[in-house]
Amino acid sequence: MRITILFGGSNRERLVSVASAQALHLALPEADLWWWDVEDKVHVVQSKQLLEHARPFEDEFNPGTRGIPLAQALDQAKAEDRVLVLSLHGGRAENGELQLMCEARGVAFTGSGSASSHLAFNKIAAKRFAALGGVTPPEGIALENIDEAFAEYGKLIAKPARDGSSYGLIFVNAKQDLIAVRNAAKQEEYVIEPYIAGTEATCGVLERPDGSIISLPPIEIIPGEGNFDYAAKYLLKSTQEICPGRFAPEITAALKAQAMLAHRAMSCTGYSRSDFIVSDKGLVYLETNTLPGLTKSSLYPKALKAEGIAFVDFLSGLIELAQQRMRK
Repeated sequence: MRITILFGGSNRERLVSVASAQALHLALPEADLWWWDVEDKVHVVQSKQLLEHARPFEDEFNPGTRGIPLAQALDQAKAEDRVLVLSLHGGRAENGELQLMCEARGVAFTGSGSASSHLAFNKIAAKRFAALGGVTPPEGIALENIDEAFAEYGKLIAKPARDGSSYGLIFVNAKQDLIAVRNAAKQEEYVIEPYIAGTEATCGVLERPDGSIISLPPIEIIPGEGNFDYAAKYLLKSTQEICPGRFAPEITAALKAQAMLAHRAMSCTGYSRSDFIVSDKGLVYLETNTLPGLTKSSLYPKALKAEGIAFVDFLSGLIELAQQRMRK
């Protein structure tokens, strides 16, 4: 078995992927490093290139002239008995396409399989399954009803139906924001919901090689400038992420239970992280992430630490689960 960290990808979350890969490589120094570029080529990367890079990885290579096609790289992974540790976010890396390519070849990889990845990545379908599984999502609003909904609720939130890391979030606070939503919806499908006031919370779920599944300590999020969008997640130092969150015991228990329900409703494997709003009317489910960030400052590693689980032990468990899945 050879361990390989696959990072990069063809979407706009490549920089977060690089930061996750750096943390993974420090924990798994023996692992090979494969960079998946925007031209769908895979490159072998040296440790120094990853750990000391000072610019986007696109600048490190000449796309299209080096590396090998992704499909060929996966064939190689199978021939060389590699386990792919996925340090990827969003797009084809998270919507189930990469996972299906691995499954078709019998390549072991960490995280959820193709079906659950595809389901969780589609926020509309995920909300439906979460509701059937016992979790409470917010009401959905059709684009053609957005004016009436804004008049009723006074504030809405719109987000791409298939994207991650809070890219494309639109907070509808005024009538001119309705125009922004309509324009954005011309480019891709959008989910529109009433804005729900409350405390942002997230809760991870971890599957162990022995088949047991646990919820990790919930995290309380206080955005630096009021909204937990991409900038608040990755750029603002004023954003506070408190783990364990300062919730009442019954709220903590409910968050852990709801995260577990969402994980199971979408048949996630290995690990997941579900986001919620703690409102005065109870918990409201937002979405489930099947490839949560694993950077040094990411939420999931913070929850692992609070639970007393070493990062390297967490990764070892994921690798063992990936091997078990391919043996079935």
